[in-house]
Amino acid sequence: MNWDETTDDAADPQADRLVGASADREDQAVEAALRPKDLGEFIGQEKVREQLDLVLRAARARGATADHVLLSGAPGLGKTTLSMIIAAEMGAPIRITSGPAIQHAGDLAAILSSLQEGEVLFLDEIHRMSRPAEEMLYMAMEDFRVDVIVGKGPGATAIPLELPPFTLVGATTRAGLLPPPLRDRFGFTAHMEFYEPAELERVIHRSASLLDVEIDTAGAAEISGRSRGTPRIANRLLRRVRDYAQVKADGHITRDIAAAALGVYEVDGRGLDRLDRAVLEALLKLFGGGPVGLSTLAVAVGEERETVEEVAEPFLVREGLLARTPRGRVATPAAWAHLGLTPPQGRTGASGQQDLFGA
Repeated sequence: MNWDETTDDAADPQADRLVGASADREDQAVEAALRPKDLGEFIGQEKVREQLDLVLRAARARGATADHVLLSGAPGLGKTTLSMIIAAEMGAPIRITSGPAIQHAGDLAAILSSLQEGEVLFLDEIHRMSRPAEEMLYMAMEDFRVDVIVGKGPGATAIPLELPPFTLVGATTRAGLLPPPLRDRFGFTAHMEFYEPAELERVIHRSASLLDVEIDTAGAAEISGRSRGTPRIANRLLRRVRDYAQVKADGHITRDIAAAALGVYEVDGRGLDRLDRAVLEALLKLFGGGPVGLSTLAVAVGEERETVEEVAEPFLVREGLLARTPRGRVATPAAWAHLGLTPPQGRTGASGQQDLFGA
């Protein structure tokens, strides 16, 4: 397996968040040990697993390479893991790189020309690839051929380069940014959904077994409920709870131990951390639940506008604690309830408009 290091932890606003879905170098090292090796071990994403199993079995039966695969979904849901499973199921090597690392068509040509027959090329964050490289990829995916341009100006010539059949696995967190010509060249597309708490409990029990950590059912449930539906976050929280249990208790993780440990790390029962609660508290206590503009809210929290919009808001919106309206950000009744506050008389939640009945 070849892995091109392409991530910059310092540039990622979620890199230092315990409940951030992006992977830092510690996460990458641990995930390598915890990753399932085949579809049978992979937990969750039932429909995707079933469909992908059919695609891979059919390809093996034909003795052909598998169709190109596009995986979309939020970070931490298992896209990289599935790419490795695809390679393992096909008995093929895998090469891993990312869209930001391919800034020129020549970068992509160098990778494609060195592929072996049947090899799996995993291209993470494929929507961030440069346009010239993207256009070269069209022909490579469809015809297994690229045209290498030699020379410049009127004297430039295109030399066709034949490629061995390969399988491209593209992963993206923003499928809407992929141009239709690229999307259409994938034979199989799948969207990764957030995990249910019961599925995350299975992930936590499996990881605990591999990490040689004792955890009971209630302890796993406590961690899964704070994991935002994301296996990567569940595994990270498990490691932090393990540390607490080893230092403060006998090493066995129970519900009380998990709750106490995550309290130390400021992750509440719904998975909100310091930044999430700061946004909600500012919205509720300073602005009466809104509506309030994003820039004003960011100043009140002491964070950059982009941090509030891209790091805190997505989860708050998904949890139904905050709503984006044309007039600004508005707290929902669930936000007031979560922080144990009473909304002002005559306020509603998501609409930000006064209730005619004064409720």
